[in-house]
Amino acid sequence: MKRKETYNGLVTDTVNFPAKARVEVFGAPDEEDNGTYVTVKNVIPGQRIRFRLKKKGVGDFFELLERSLYETIEACKAFQVCGGCIYQTMEYDKQLEIKEAGVKRLIEGVYGEGERVPCFDPVLPSPQNERYRNKMEYSFGDEYKDGPMTLGLHKRGGRYDVITADGCRLVHDDNNIIVRKTLDYFTEAGIPYYNKKSGEGVLRHLVLRRSEATGEILVCLVTTSEPGLKCKSDGDICSGILEGFVSALLSLELEGNICGIIHTVNDSPADAVKDEGTTILYGRDFIMEKILGLEFKITPFSFFQTNSKGAEVLYGRAREYADVSCTDSVTGQPEHTAKPVIFDLYSGTGTIAQIMAPVAEKVIGVEIVEEAVIAARQNAALNGLENCEFIAGDVLRVLDEIEEKPDFIILDPPRDGVHPKALQKILGYGADNILYISCKPTSLARDMEISREAGYEAARIGCVDMFPGTAHVETVCLLSRKDFNKHSYVSLDKG
Repeated sequence: MKRKETYNGLVTDTVNFPAKARVEVFGAPDEEDNGTYVTVKNVIPGQRIRFRLKKKGVGDFFELLERSLYETIEACKAFQVCGGCIYQTMEYDKQLEIKEAGVKRLIEGVYGEGERVPCFDPVLPSPQNERYRNKMEYSFGDEYKDGPMTLGLHKRGGRYDVITADGCRLVHDDNNIIVRKTLDYFTEAGIPYYNKKSGEGVLRHLVLRRSEATGEILVCLVTTSEPGLKCKSDGDICSGILEGFVSALLSLELEGNICGIIHTVNDSPADAVKDEGTTILYGRDFIMEKILGLEFKITPFSFFQTNSKGAEVLYGRAREYADVSCTDSVTGQPEHTAKPVIFDLYSGTGTIAQIMAPVAEKVIGVEIVEEAVIAARQNAALNGLENCEFIAGDVLRVLDEIEEKPDFIILDPPRDGVHPKALQKILGYGADNILYISCKPTSLARDMEISREAGYEAARIGCVDMFPGTAHVETVCLLSRKDFNKHSYVSLDKG
């Protein structure tokens, strides 16, 4: 097989996280290539596809030749162009089965032949498998060179091409209405999008947050600060145009209600939403959400789980695992009567910290985004919790400044996992139990290997699907120093 050449293949049932499947080659010009296998990402078992060979044993999806028997649901208009929801055509039960099996294989790879592997708890489904995302970041751009302005999501594998996402099934219909109105308004006003190649233009991103509990919507328009830009109506982007934008949004008929519209300036060359100055154009700069009976103030750029109802399932499992860690698994009795000191590292707006607060002497949350820390403090006060402390800063540095020692540690790091140096400090506390919540199981598997060297084993582990339709899944793992022999394990024979 030759690199960059295209070949036909049948996707097998073996799928490893994240959505990497074995593909059996057929119909190749060289008959010796038929029956060989390559790995292709973002495909579904049973599909017949055409792929381009990237390197030996690895291909890139190129074209769908025949759908899988598992695909019984009609896709949205952007399916396989956007590339975000590769599983949306499958029944939800099959999605869960594939995700759970892929994570199991990944975790089993942490263990050697003959070693005991922890049993998995059954995967927990999301209460909603459509319209569940409470936050979206849309980009301004064009779908093809010199084409009309678009507002939406990047094409699969594309750095520059953007497709308009006004029919996305992951978000509430209110989002789609706002996206279309925003695009139409600025197109008519003649305001150009920011071109990442030339560094010219104005419109960069549209960020929408929507509360599942209240229906409140926060709209954040992100632009450059280029001065003096004129448009067809002879208004300036910093005055008349934005006033018209506010009026246009407030005239929309929505199921929810727009509680705030803000304007954020970002002149960074990076293709990411950065806050270099924010002005409130209308209302306020936050929404209110409710999780497990607690209220949370969510600001524009702070981390909060993107699936609110799914978050209740996730944190319910986390709380269950934490309760187990505080009891003797043989007698079922508490191992100690004193309430623990809990560290919640990468704490975001303090959701997990506040859910754990009633059973703790003290909870200390550490989060690098200062805006999120301010919101966390306000949320704790709002919920009447006086034993929560939130510190702004990088986990690696802040741990050196905290005098208390943790009895229990919660980790909910970004996708890339815990920084190796920070992980060594965390393991160095010698806490009996660490609860690790991961949105990227490959990062969890890597950190599990390091944790095993420090004497921690997985006492309980299970998946929670926070991202239906996509290949992503959340994983909750209880790492224990002393309970390894008290929990159920299975023998892994890799022969």
